Amino acid sequence: MSARSTVGRGAALRAAAAVTAVVCVLTACSSPGDDSGDDDPEIAGLPSPSVAGEAAPLPGEDESAAPLPPLPADLLDQRPQWRACSAPTEAQGGGAAPGDRWQCADLTVPVDYADPGGRTLDLALVRARARGENRVGSLVLNFGGPGGSGVATLPRMEQRFTSLAGAFDLVSMDPRGVGDSEGVVCFAGEERDALLAGISRPDAAAGPGDGTAGGTAYLDGRLAFAERCAERAGDLLPHLTTANTARDLDVLREVLGEPRLHYYGASYGTKLGAVHAALFPDRVGRVVLDSVVDPSVDVVGRALGQTAGFQQALDAYLTDCLAAGDCPAGEDLDQAHRFLDTLFDSLAHRPLPAADGRLLTQNLAVTGVMGSLYSEGAWPRLTRALREVATEDRGELLLAAADRYNGRGPQGGYRNLHDANVAVNCADFASRPGLDTVREQRAAFEEASPVLGRFLVWDLLGCAGWPVVSERDQPAVAVDGAARTILLVAVTGDPATPYHGAERMREALGAGTAALLTLDGEGHGAYTSGNPCVTAAVDAHLLTGTTPADGTVCS
Repeated sequence: MSARSTVGRGAALRAAAAVTAVVCVLTACSSPGDDSGDDDPEIAGLPSPSVAGEAAPLPGEDESAAPLPPLPADLLDQRPQWRACSAPTEAQGGGAAPGDRWQCADLTVPVDYADPGGRTLDLALVRARARGENRVGSLVLNFGGPGGSGVATLPRMEQRFTSLAGAFDLVSMDPRGVGDSEGVVCFAGEERDALLAGISRPDAAAGPGDGTAGGTAYLDGRLAFAERCAERAGDLLPHLTTANTARDLDVLREVLGEPRLHYYGASYGTKLGAVHAALFPDRVGRVVLDSVVDPSVDVVGRALGQTAGFQQALDAYLTDCLAAGDCPAGEDLDQAHRFLDTLFDSLAHRPLPAADGRLLTQNLAVTGVMGSLYSEGAWPRLTRALREVATEDRGELLLAAADRYNGRGPQGGYRNLHDANVAVNCADFASRPGLDTVREQRAAFEEASPVLGRFLVWDLLGCAGWPVVSERDQPAVAVDGAARTILLVAVTGDPATPYHGAERMREALGAGTAALLTLDGEGHGAYTSGNPCVTAAVDAHLLTGTTPADGTVCS
């Protein structure tokens, strides 16, 4: 442990409470197309400085290491015991049990693929059998994050995939470290409330300066968070990489009896699908990667791209709000920006009352606004929330938006989305920007987003003190001879995975490996938006293997 880790538990919790919740937003993040704003975030600006006196972090996965040993036959020959599904647990997000057609089971995989005969963990699975007679096979779905529970999400989003349910068994899982698959939980309940309510912008509370006043306290909060996670899940953390989850996918493919993996991945799920294709190119089936992560940029570049994407989405929302004639944010875009600036600054010193004695803080307000930008369907609710703030001086609706994004249930429990998100991202990335990088990049972030950049620049400290570090920042996604063409789908106005990421993924996968289908519109998630043109093209690719021409555009 570092010298900093000697801080007492009460002091550590107080420091951790100053950490922003917005770090969850950067990178991929969300159950796409879900207009509830119920997102499964990922950290894009992932980073942590090196701190004097810290123990050396554990190495993450080395993609250049020697080939891994073969898996034991008992893992490849296992047959899941399918049963009726129980209601989702708190870590999965809670709620009612899915309908009778849904079945649940467990899949056993190695904790460490370098030691496949050693410790194992059980991954939670869910499926619904194909309804039609012309069954194609199993379609495995991942909805993003990292940190989203597939077991809870797939039944909830079943209506988005009805055109595929006749031909495919629809299958998903809680990836390692998520939900009921040994989900990482660092903070819960009231401690999590305090953590997420913390002030996003350290200098807002600390007074004037160079833009990083209060940064040391913020860094201490990140270190306290990492220390708590290491205490609770330290032995598992080095193994929560995307590459290991991709290997889990291939075990699932084998156990389901499929020669190739048919797969739909959204947001972070596109990174997962691309890594699987790179590791197992001969096992690529009919694959769709929707709302595509950029595999070519480092941590700072990724965070900057998303910051610009959220500003673009914010301005699209505000333009729509202003056109309605009764927008609570003002009469033009400049006024709307000032309205949000004033709101966020005032909440740093005077949080607004909300339901059940809770308060809308600056951090929660920023989270509520950003979480509402993932889908046009959430825009009317955001307008009502801003009107409540402006006319009633209350924050119930905006707090509710933040709760949906943060995965807070009605009884105050949380799914483990945030902690799993940090664990996977920090294991996946090598870059560790520090306070100096925050100072250097602040102007660039504020240029990328005049409203949100001053908050999002602090996400560059997202992995401070994390006990695991990767060998690289970018995933290895170059595919050598994919068995089939991979279909990439992207939205021009996507805030969380900006459109250029899909173009760069197409290039990174390799010439002729992927075709890009574009939706000219707004929101995070193309197929789940319900656009008829996208639906027809994706369905044709999955159901018949007919891939749209590269460069096809839907409006």
